[in-house]
Amino acid sequence: MPNIRQTTPFIFTHNLQASCAFFDGLGFEPRVIMPDPGYAYCSTGQAAVRLLELGRDMKIAEQMVYVDVEDVDQLYADLKPFLDGLPEGRARGPIDQDYGQRELHVKDPDNCLLMFGHEIRTPVSD
Repeated sequence: MPNIRQTTPFIFTHNLQASCAFFDGLGFEPRVIMPDPGYAYCSTGQAAVRLLELGRDMKIAEQMVYVDVEDVDQLYADLKPFLDGLPEGRARGPIDQDYGQRELHVKDPDNCLLMFGHEIRTPVSD
């Protein structure tokens, strides 16, 4: 069996410093920032993201990251001061989903959708 510890998504950005500040606001502390080549590693507990800065002329495709948490309501309470400072429409929730998750949705400066959630029930399959 391989010695796999975690997965860490790469998230593309056009502004490394702005993205580092955004993720720091969500509790992902920047551990490594390398302006050249435009890379950062930000982590909190067992979760982490890797930020990769692309040239301004490069288009960033839609991105989504799901972050499993113990209690999304507590996370929301902890992040509320930061979330309240985001532009309109950048955060929503917590909400209960039909597929058995309670989620908080937050968009980063480059429109990557971060979905934080925990299981509220086992979904019933048809």
